[in-house]
Amino acid sequence: MTNGLALSLGALILGAIIMDMAIFGTEHMIFLGQKFFQLLGWVAFWR
Repeated sequence: MTNGLALSLGALILGAIIMDMAIFGTEHMIFLGQKFFQLLGWVAFWR
């Protein structure tokens, strides 16, 4: 993956998160963050 592609993908994801927070609020982002950390723990176990 080139640097330009990585930056573009990162900007796209960040823009989607910001738009989601602007439209729907921030309440569900806490839930998604908790689930993401649980996923990281599960993936680290299988590493």
